[in-house]
Amino acid sequence: MAAPSDSAPPAPTPSGAAADDGTRPEPAAGEGLVRSLTHRQTTMIGLGSALGTGLFLGSGSAISVAGPAVIVSYAIGAVLVAIIAVLLGEMSAAHPVQGSFGTIAHRYLGAWAGFLSRYLYWFSAVVVIGTEVVASALYIRWWWPEVPMSLAILAIAAVVLAVNIISVKSFGATEFWLSTVKVVALCAFILCAALLVFFGLPDTKAAGLANLGDDGGFLPHGAGSIWLAMAVVMFAYAGFEVVAIASAEAIDPQRTIRTAMRQLAWRLSFFYLLSITLVLALIPWRKMADGDGSVETSPFVRVFSEIGVPAAATITNMVVLIAAMSAANAHLYGASRLLHSLGGDGLAPAPMARLSRRGVPAVALAASTLGIAVAALLAFYDVSGLFGILMSIALFAVLLVWLLILASYIAFRRHRTAHPEEFTGFSVPAGGKLAIVAVVGVLAVAATAVEVPDMRQAAGIGIAFTVVLLACYGLTVLRRGRGKEQPLPERSDH
Repeated sequence: MAAPSDSAPPAPTPSGAAADDGTRPEPAAGEGLVRSLTHRQTTMIGLGSALGTGLFLGSGSAISVAGPAVIVSYAIGAVLVAIIAVLLGEMSAAHPVQGSFGTIAHRYLGAWAGFLSRYLYWFSAVVVIGTEVVASALYIRWWWPEVPMSLAILAIAAVVLAVNIISVKSFGATEFWLSTVKVVALCAFILCAALLVFFGLPDTKAAGLANLGDDGGFLPHGAGSIWLAMAVVMFAYAGFEVVAIASAEAIDPQRTIRTAMRQLAWRLSFFYLLSITLVLALIPWRKMADGDGSVETSPFVRVFSEIGVPAAATITNMVVLIAAMSAANAHLYGASRLLHSLGGDGLAPAPMARLSRRGVPAVALAASTLGIAVAALLAFYDVSGLFGILMSIALFAVLLVWLLILASYIAFRRHRTAHPEEFTGFSVPAGGKLAIVAVVGVLAVAATAVEVPDMRQAAGIGIAFTVVLLACYGLTVLRRGRGKEQPLPERSDH
């Protein structure tokens, strides 16, 4: 672990980062990322990327592994994500720079870590973009089955690209409203489900909590199933990192990151835990586990139908379509910004660093749509098990990124303790100890590869991909003739 070196020469300041004195004039058109994201937009961007289709259509695979005890898996996952989020928030508030956790890893662990973390996250985001766009196309075909799959994918891709390429302001506004629709739908679902569970209807008895203990008990597959279910559960929370990436384009990054990460942590916990608990109380877990993930089998359809909401399936399909488009939109934003920062640091082709006149990294945005193209081809050839394979690969990449974030935080915290005069803003109490707890937790999730076939396959592919990336980094360093790693500017206060 490479600590920052005061004697090492500073690296070139990335576009959009601060000068060494901590100040930065507003960039001229096309010269730097534009700070136009508001506090509310940044928070909703995080929810947009983390609240995807899995929650709305049920989490059948996780439930099939652990039964009702999957609630404990989601609770453990919520704690892990909350720790990582607040620690990443502390670092991002101190360093609200382009490249986010990748740039911070470059400074505190070394250039190799910045290279690796950004490319791993980009790869993961690209996979998610592809799966969410394919999911969106399937939801469109639910209404119009005669529409060719390839045409539906192209239509969704065009909308997502258009939102991102116009300006960051248009992206922020669009993502805010898409995420708002998801949150309102979730709140309506939770209220209706709670009514059915605890009070019932005039002609229907309250369901109560009996389903949580029936049919094999709360732990039908033993305590070990809680651990095995984490392989699926943790993927549901992935995406909150986009908030940190957005700090480089936030109007007030220190305030935004400080509050957005905390709010995001408890909101995700609230939505996932309460929704899953109410669903399992209403619907026997084996029936949930046997669901095929279609709109008709969604717990949303059942709950809204019980309440008497007309066209429940149509409403649910609209909500999951918005959820999928919102997640694709947010992940495309995050992927393009990390690729743009790699281009600015000379670790990706130079065109990736280019910005449009409105401050949008259009070339990096176009390159990040690779996932859409790959997903379209796979969907065209009808590759079986596409979603499960891509989901497990993306999860393993995210786990590696989380470990690098936590390692960066440990080095960052040591430096902050040794040089408190360099930093302002909030500091997480016992942050170093929390980071170690989170590292153990993430490693425990990765260890499910021993028992879970999808994770085992993902681990093999993910490790091979990581080795290839490190080899590419080594070749890049040799080509550029740089014998030692250079730290990036310390902080950026705007």
